[in-house]
Formats: sequence, C-alpha cells, structure tokens
Amino acid sequence: MNSGPDHTRSLPRIVAASLIGTTVEWYDFFLYSSAAALVFNKLFFPTADPLTGTLLAFTTYAIGFLARPIGGLVFGHFGDRVGRKKLLVLSLLLMGGATFAMGLLPTYATIGVGAPILLTLLRLVQGFALGGEWGGAVLIVSEHGDPARRGFWASWPQCGAPGGNLLATAVLAVLAAVQTDAAFLSWGWRIPFLLSAVLVVIGLWIRLAVSESPVFLAAQREGAPEKAPIVQVFRDGWRQVLIAMGARMGENVSYYVITAFILVYITESLGLTKSVGLNAVLIGSAVHFATIPLWGMLSDKVGRRGVYLFGAVGMAVWGFVFFALLDTRSFAVIALATTVGLVLHGAMYGPQAAFFSELFGTRVRYSGASVGYQLASILAGAVAPLIAVALLDAWGSTVPVSLYLLAMCLLTVVAVLSARETRGSSLEPTAPAASEELQVTR
Repeated sequence: MNSGPDHTRSLPRIVAASLIGTTVEWYDFFLYSSAAALVFNKLFFPTADPLTGTLLAFTTYAIGFLARPIGGLVFGHFGDRVGRKKLLVLSLLLMGGATFAMGLLPTYATIGVGAPILLTLLRLVQGFALGGEWGGAVLIVSEHGDPARRGFWASWPQCGAPGGNLLATAVLAVLAAVQTDAAFLSWGWRIPFLLSAVLVVIGLWIRLAVSESPVFLAAQREGAPEKAPIVQVFRDGWRQVLIAMGARMGENVSYYVITAFILVYITESLGLTKSVGLNAVLIGSAVHFATIPLWGMLSDKVGRRGVYLFGAVGMAVWGFVFFALLDTRSFAVIALATTVGLVLHGAMYGPQAAFFSELFGTRVRYSGASVGYQLASILAGAVAPLIAVALLDAWGSTVPVSLYLLAMCLLTVVAVLSARETRGSSLEPTAPAASEELQVTR
C-alpha cells in the first residue's frame, strides 16, 4: 500500500519536509541549552557563584523537558485521531513563536524576578511543542517508505537534532567570534532567537506541501480511530513503552553531556573560552549529521538491536575517555573527543526512529512512540546537565559523571536486549503491533 510508485517518488520530499522542520525545532530547543550555559546564568539568574547560576539556568532548561510528555500525550492523541501532518504544522508554530519571544525578553536587571518566570513559561511552550514534534516527524516518513529501507529513510528526521544543534552552535560561534563578550552578553545573544522567525517560515512552507501518511489514511478507511489511544497503549503496549524509555536513557544522557555539559566544563573548570566548546560541538555535530543515516542504513541490513547495542556499549566506555581528552586543553583533541562521542551516539539515534515506530500498531503509534520517547526525556536529558554539574561541583572530578553515563548506558543495553528484533516489520493497519505479537507467542 505505502510502497507504490507515487509514494516512492514523494518520499524524498516528505523526508526533506520532516528534516527541515525538525532541524528548525531542534535549533530552537538547543539554542536554549547553549544559552543556559553561556548567557542565561548571568542575565536571568545572577549569583555570586558561577556554578550556582548555571545550575539555576539548567533548572529552567530541565523544566522544558517536563512539558514534553504532556506534548507527546496531546499531540499523540490527536495525531492518532486526525492525522500526522496537521499536528506537525502546529508544533512548528508553537516552537518558533516561543523562541522568537525569548529574544525579546527583558532581563533580571530590568524587571527582576519576572524575567526568569517569563523565560520558564516560554521554555514550557518549547517543551510542549517538541514533545509532539518527534513522533509526527518520524512516523510520517516511516509510514510512507518500504520496510526494507525504513531504517535509512526514518533516520533522516533524526538528523534534525544534530542539524539544529549545528545551526544553533554555528550562529553562537559566529557571534562569539565577531563580538566582544560584553556585546554578546548585552544584546548579541538575542540575534539567534529572533532568527527563529525566518526559519519557521521556511519550515512551514515546505511542511505544508507534504501529503498525509498513507498508512494512517488506510487505518481511517478501515474504521473509526481509537477514542483514547493512550489508554490502549498502556493497557496492551506498556512493555513497549518501557523498552522505548530504557533505550532512550543512555542515548539521551550521553547527548546532553557531550553537547551541553561540555560548555560548562570547558569554561568553568578548564578555564578555556566558550569558543573552544562551541567549535568542538560544531565539528562533532557536522559529522554526527552525516553518519546518522549510515547507522540507519546499517540497521536495515543487520537489525536495529545490533547497531543500537554497539552504540550503547561504545558510549559506556567513551564516557571515561571523553573527559580525559578534554583535560588536555587541546582544541584538536577536544574536537576529536566530541566527534567520536557523537558518532557513537548516532549508532543509537540512527535506528531509533524505525525501531520505535515498529513497536506499536497504527492506531496508537503516534501516542505510543511519543510517550515512550518523551517520558524518558524527563529522566534522562532533562536532568543530565543538572546531575553532571552537581556531581562535578560535589566531587571536583568528572569520574562520577562518567560513572553516571555508564549506568544509563547499561539501562539501555538491558532494554534493547529485552526487545524483539523489529527490522522488516509491516506498519500497515492490519499488521500486529509488537505487544500483540508478544501475546501470541507466549
């Protein structure tokens, strides 16, 4: 049904729409995490202790993650009932609007405590929008393509994360290079937030042109949608939700340690300029972007689980090497450490979209994949920079941070080993979901 010639010809356009949209949304989201480490700790949470200000800034960063499961629930519910496309357009508008508004916010020096409150509210809107974005973006691609190459095609929306990070870091790096620290802190930091408006217009123009998922349309023709998709997910697919959450732990924690915590460690502990960390993440993100589809393609050949496990085990080891290389204070070595870490992360992130899509049935797929993915974000990415900064502050060493990363990667290994291999699964409405197949085989 979804592998006919018309859908095959339209697939690259659909992939491009998902990729550009997710890149814009992740640009907005990652811009905040970079600004939290470099700007917000000084302008919105001024304290005598730099690490305390950073902790407060990262707390509002984490609050955005709390809204992500709510976004996943709301967008998943309506995405399973009215379609993937409409919700993707809405998520882009919400995210872009919140980010643009951040660029206009007065600081603590101007309005006092109202500044961090407004910043926190806008961060909640960002989290809500991103909570609904991921599921729709990967599903509209997964449900258009053929099973034999689903890992490759579905991995492209995943490139939106490093693409957005690449774009956000590049803009910040350029501003840091052409401005003095005083100018950047005074007004320069607002520029990347205001640029979000331009990116949203481009993303909307492309995203509005894509067609609705043929798998979803087929499910609609076969009967009324589920009245409460999330109820069915937790009734029949709770095991798959737990697998998705566990698979996310090592992947999500490692990403934010490498891309967000590195900026704190580079500037506060090693005494290097912010440009060193920004440029290292910039180089790593470019390689990350290029290798994610390769990992997705490999998962089409050898299976989702094998590629995912390679990434989790590799990251567990690299967590110790990573900080030892940062401590050299050599930019080339720091860039190498960041790049290798992100390539290993890609081995988990590349197959993830197809893997999670294949765990759930069509009528609850948006809800199931989104909730599993976003619930883990609270326990993983939301607190990763907070925990890393707190461990560094308490112990004065990065060894506890590496042990924390090791523990999260072990959780991912257990979760992936608990899952069946999903490569080649049908996503058609009549195909059994992973939970149904498990019940039949017991």
